[in-house]
Amino acid sequence: MGYADPLGEGWCQTELEVGEQHQQQDGFVHAGVQATMADHSAGTAATLIGPGQYVLTVEFKINLLRPARGERLNCRVQVLKPGKSLIVVESEVYTQKLVSKATVTVAVLEKP
Repeated sequence: MGYADPLGEGWCQTELEVGEQHQQQDGFVHAGVQATMADHSAGTAATLIGPGQYVLTVEFKINLLRPARGERLNCRVQVLKPGKSLIVVESEVYTQKLVSKATVTVAVLEKP
């Protein structure tokens, strides 16, 4: 997909080269790989936080829209609702087409 910049305020784009270890028994990208990519990327986009803070996922839901097959996965992430204690993020995972979509809620916590 070739993005000029993979990260901005409240959004990010990530990419994964798919290997055999990412596939389930029928050759599709495993749902767990898609969920991990969606969650991890959401945490990156949600870093609209202050010094001494960090984010931690408290909830996520993923819809697997079609079997994912291809050489790479791309994930586009956008913060939907920034907040002081909770941030809601949307992650979309693609091969050639949209294969899954997740809504991720992260808590904003203070470092000890």
